[in-house]
Amino acid sequence: MPTFLRYLFFQVPGWAIGAVIALGLVHWKVIPSWLAVLGFFGLMLKDLVFYPLLRSAYETKVKSGSEALVGKKGTAQDDLLPEGYIRINLELWRAVADSASPKIVSGTEVEVVGAEGMKLIVRAARKRDSSL
Repeated sequence: MPTFLRYLFFQVPGWAIGAVIALGLVHWKVIPSWLAVLGFFGLMLKDLVFYPLLRSAYETKVKSGSEALVGKKGTAQDDLLPEGYIRINLELWRAVADSASPKIVSGTEVEVVGAEGMKLIVRAARKRDSSL
C-alpha cells in the first residue's frame, strides 16, 4: 500500500470524530453550519499540509537497528579473527569479518556490508587514492 494511502487511512478516525463533534455543535446551535463545514475542511487541510513532515513515520521499508548500519564505516577495536568488536560513532558492535577479509587488525577502518541479528558483517574499508 502506498505511504500516502496509509497516512490517509490513519487520519479517517480523526476526521470521523471531528465530523461528529461538528454535527453535534450544529445540532445544539452552538455554531452555524457554515463554521462546522469550514472547521471540518480545515482539519482535513491540516492533515494534508503535515503529510510531508510525517511521511517517514508511515513508511514500511525503514531499516532499523543493525540493518541501518549497512554501508557505514567504523574502526576495529580489537583484532577480528574473524570475530571481535568495532566502534561506529560512539557505539560498540559485535562484528565478524566477511570471507574476503579473514583477519582485520585493531585500528583498521572497516565498512559494514551486512547484518545478522545484532552482529555486523564487515570488511576492511577501501582506501581512497589521494593522488586523484
